[in-house]
Amino acid sequence: MKKGFVVKDSKKIKPIDCPCGLSTRVITARDTSLANLHITHITNSSKHYHLKCTEFYFILEGEGQMELQENDIISLTPGIVVMIRPGVPHRGYGNFKAIIVGVPAMEENDEFFVSKI
Repeated sequence: MKKGFVVKDSKKIKPIDCPCGLSTRVITARDTSLANLHITHITNSSKHYHLKCTEFYFILEGEGQMELQENDIISLTPGIVVMIRPGVPHRGYGNFKAIIVGVPAMEENDEFFVSKI
C-alpha cells in the first residue's frame, strides 16, 4: 500500500467458497491489517468464532437468521447490522447477502468451528 490507499472493483473479484457461503473478498489482510471487507452470500454457514476479530454484518438483500451463542436467534432483513465480538459462536442461515467487515483484518488461522456433540 505504497500510496496510502487501495482501490478495487468488487465486480472483477472472483467469489470463493467459504464456510459461510460464497464470498467476494474485496479487502483482506494482504491489503491491510486494519480491517477486511467481504461481500458474502450466505445460505447455511457453519457455526464458528474468531478469537481476535470483531465482525460487523450489514445485510444488503434477502432474509435469514443468525444464531449467536447457544440460543439467540436474530432475524435478518436488509438494513440490519450485527456486531459480533471475538469468541462469540455464530452462524447465518436463510438466503441473504451481507457486507462483512472484520476488525482487525481476519487472519486465516483465526476461524474456529464449533463441533456438534
